[in-house]
Amino acid sequence: MMNKTLGIVFSNMHDTMMAQLTEKRTMGSLPFGGRYRLIDFVLSNMINSGIKDVGIITKSNFQSLMDHLGTGKEWDLSRKKGGLTILPPYGRQEAVFYRGRLEALSNIYSYIRESKAELVVMSDCDNITSMDYADIIRYHKEKDADVTVVYQNKKITNAVHRDLTTISMDENRRVNGAYYNREAESGNVLLNITVIDKRLLERIVSEAVSGNQYSFTQYVLQQGNEALKIYGYEYKGYVADIKSLQSYYDCSMDLLKPEIRKEMFPTERPVYTKVRDEVPVKYGIDAVAKNAMIADGCVIEGTVENSIIFRGVKIGRGAVVKNSIIMQGTYVGENCLLDCVITDKDVMIRDSKKLIGCKEYPFFIEKGTAV
Repeated sequence: MMNKTLGIVFSNMHDTMMAQLTEKRTMGSLPFGGRYRLIDFVLSNMINSGIKDVGIITKSNFQSLMDHLGTGKEWDLSRKKGGLTILPPYGRQEAVFYRGRLEALSNIYSYIRESKAELVVMSDCDNITSMDYADIIRYHKEKDADVTVVYQNKKITNAVHRDLTTISMDENRRVNGAYYNREAESGNVLLNITVIDKRLLERIVSEAVSGNQYSFTQYVLQQGNEALKIYGYEYKGYVADIKSLQSYYDCSMDLLKPEIRKEMFPTERPVYTKVRDEVPVKYGIDAVAKNAMIADGCVIEGTVENSIIFRGVKIGRGAVVKNSIIMQGTYVGENCLLDCVITDKDVMIRDSKKLIGCKEYPFFIEKGTAV
């Protein structure tokens, strides 16, 4: 069945919620975990689940995403037939600068229609997890469902509350209600992963366009739950739900916990990314590293604790970096102190600077800034 499944990834559904992190890049190309981008996880899930045809829907600021994805070779998606397809926002004459998922799908209607798949798996790229989509499709078939949505019953924190949909279900897990940004302490939170029959998706998109509908939640989950057999699939594994700068920091720090790191990067389900031929990490004589993820190409001459260090970072002598996320190409000068800091790419921090945030409000430095 997986050979008859089309994967569609929305690369930018929550760009506006990430402040400076997505000012010059789309959500899918946001660095995460020292050497990855957010889109690596959903692409790896699809290829590990046996999905060979994947379309990436873009909207704006997608140059870095295209550079990262290339031909899709790293994900085994460079193929003569099918494979990886990057879908720009104006793929046809009638295309619009879309407001929601249905309008985004209408822009690529011909791509969907020409696919020989029977099912479509749609996913955002800001819910980071290691998931086998084959289990969801099996559940979809067992329920004889029209639509299957993946949810997780969990607490709703302030860091992820915005643009959040919860669902209610009957005793058979058939969806009978969907609620957008509902005030609640916990609920069945949608992970924005959906399995749907392709022909049904084509019909829904066509009807939505004619009715000026653009929200999948409103048009399908709220208005269509009586006419369609929509079922919920509960996922109980770890999910890094990234919808704000604070949640990005919290989820990144979670990777320093061995049990979560093991669940996110299982041996049998590797996470693929663009290969860069960097030299191994070089540690100075007085360097100290404790509970840190340090990528290749780094030079560490100071102290790193409870931090994630991306490729090509240099930390000078006497510098102390704690509880921080230091992105690619950043230079931290000698005798600096960084605590609860997020630096974007190519930041320069001169000698003897002290930058201190807190875990509830990390200090952020924009890309290319010199401090």
